[in-house]
Formats: sequence, C-alpha cells, structure tokens
Amino acid sequence: MIVGTNEGQTRQMGLDLQEAGYAVKLAYSSQEGMALARQIAPALIVVDRLLGGESGITLCQQLRNQGMKVPIMLMMAKDNLEDRVACLESGADDYFLKPYRADAFLKNLQLYLQPSPTNPEHLRFGELSLDLVNRHANRGDRLIELTMKEFELLKYLMEHPREVLTREQILENVWGYDFVGESNVIEVYIRYLRLKIDGDNEKRLIQTVRGVGYVLREG
Repeated sequence: MIVGTNEGQTRQMGLDLQEAGYAVKLAYSSQEGMALARQIAPALIVVDRLLGGESGITLCQQLRNQGMKVPIMLMMAKDNLEDRVACLESGADDYFLKPYRADAFLKNLQLYLQPSPTNPEHLRFGELSLDLVNRHANRGDRLIELTMKEFELLKYLMEHPREVLTREQILENVWGYDFVGESNVIEVYIRYLRLKIDGDNEKRLIQTVRGVGYVLREG
C-alpha cells in the first residue's frame, strides 16, 4: 500500500510494483491511508513524509498506535541525522530518498517482503534470544519488540557472535545496498537496539570497536 499526495508519482510507484508482480493499493491523503490500512491489512505500507499539509511522520505514529505491525517505509527528501531519528521514532522501519528511482525502491522493498521461515527457529547469545518466526527478542524473561530493520540488524549480529563486523559488512548485509558518502544510519539503529536490549542492570552486549564497527559479545 502506498500513501502519497503527489498523484503522478504515487501512480507510477503503483505501476512499478504491479509490473514487479505485487498487488498494490493507493491512497492520496493521511485519512484515506489510515482507512485503507484498516480495511485491507497490507503486507507493507509506503508513506511519503510530505502529505500535502499533513505529515507522513504523524501517519506512521497513528498506524503504530492502531496496532499496525507491518513494515512501514518513509519516502524522504533529506538524509540527515534529525530525519533518520524522526523516522525511527515515528515507528517506521526504514526510509528511501527522493527523487524516486524504481530500481532502488524495488530492491529495498524486497528486503521486507521475503517469506518467513516455516519452522520455528531461534538464535541465542547468552540470555538474549531472537525468535526468527515471530520476529521479536527476549532477554531473560523480558520481551523486546523490534522494528523490521532492528530485527535484521540484531539477527546479523547474532549470526556472527564475537566477530567484529565492519560498517561496510553491516550495510551490505542488513541494508542490501551501498550508501553514497558518509552516513551514520548504523549508529542510529545501534543506539535504538541498545536502548531496547540493555536494561538498567544488564551488561551491554553490542560493543563498539572504534574505527572499525561493532561486535556482539559479553561486556
């Protein structure tokens, strides 16, 4: 499902999705998008941050407040720390940048529409476990809800415990594409993961290796 007030661009995105084999519904306002999401229960929602006189950020928050757990992608005009933090705090899982490019959009979208594994599986590291089917984590008895991108990042770290992973490895394996120039998007997601995973009296599990990247290991 796509929500955007730029009708030409929104229709083109819908056509590109249909040609790629996806069923798609379009909405042209925040209110229409909210009503449509409740009606059809989409597998993924794309929201333009600029919705005429409204905010795509607000729509993301409203969708999450209504209990929508599906992946949400924001389309944004700028890539800076403030915008990335706003994206995460709104409940969106990821973002992509304007101007719209069909190839980059479809490649990013495919990361979120992969079929789930059919057999229950878990990754474990000490008292931290990751449910690969229900896509949440537990630390001891504490349930940790994760966004789609947080889940993929933690999964990659848990698949390589005690192995120092470079920023380039993380970008390639979690985001699936290369960033142009410098970006601290990894730091933003690591910060949010730590806030969720590390309790007040718990050891920090995701360690920073200065100048290199990150590693999952005991403190």
